[in-house]
Amino acid sequence: MRVLVTGWPSFLHGEATAGDVLSMRRIGSALADAGVDTESAWSPRFRPGALHLDDADPGRYTHLVFACGPAHGEQVRGLHERYASCRRIAVGVSVVDPADPAVTGFHRVLARDGAGPPRPDLAASEPTAAVPVAGIVLAPGQQEYGERRRHEQVHKALLAWAAGLDCARVALDSRLDSADWRHCATGDQFVALLGRLDVVLTTRLHGLVLALRAGVPALAVDPVAGGGKVSAQARALGWPAVLTAEDVTDERLDRWLRWCLSPSARQHAVTRDDSSPLVTALLAEVGA
Repeated sequence: MRVLVTGWPSFLHGEATAGDVLSMRRIGSALADAGVDTESAWSPRFRPGALHLDDADPGRYTHLVFACGPAHGEQVRGLHERYASCRRIAVGVSVVDPADPAVTGFHRVLARDGAGPPRPDLAASEPTAAVPVAGIVLAPGQQEYGERRRHEQVHKALLAWAAGLDCARVALDSRLDSADWRHCATGDQFVALLGRLDVVLTTRLHGLVLALRAGVPALAVDPVAGGGKVSAQARALGWPAVLTAEDVTDERLDRWLRWCLSPSARQHAVTRDDSSPLVTALLAEVGA
């Protein structure tokens, strides 16, 4: 017996959501733990190097399992045609129309809803690993730096590196907007948001400053050739995890990220002196 586990993340034109992928993993793990020979098929867009439906010869399998999502549509119906020789089982699916050939083509449907009493979703019981949460705060164009600007090159390198990290990446914008729910409306809200992160990856001065203000280590990259205000602020704050535009390599980013995720970096961020000599100087200037 050999089972092919499929779902919407298996289709070239499907959608790989966190819930669907975890549900497929839950089924694959359960079958493997039971001693069943199991393979999972993934979209080449989602996992280019994995097993794809086009390469999963129907003759290799005795069963096909379709996990999670709606049992609906042409792509699901196509599974019945391609894997007609297999016993086909749908598990954890939503049944919108019981008469849909996408539903009736299965030999057995173990629905989460739409066919009998609702059952907990498969993803609810799949163990997950703890991974770091990294906020990414990028600087705008900053035309004032003229020919020293390296923003495009730095952002390309930083984001390509970040895309390969095993972490939850959160795109953040320090720009405030009281009318757009996608932005924080106050500085307090933004600092509170940063405080929920494990690390901040930033090319913006206030991405660095406010991350440390929230007690969160920041890996800062100065997008200005020769160093600009980000490098200067790192020196002013005594913060070591900063790279210049000329120094950005995956190796250096990896090294500083490891440090930023360490207890010593967190302690260094938390115990910072937040007093501002600029305020002291201003008070002296006005005679207060």
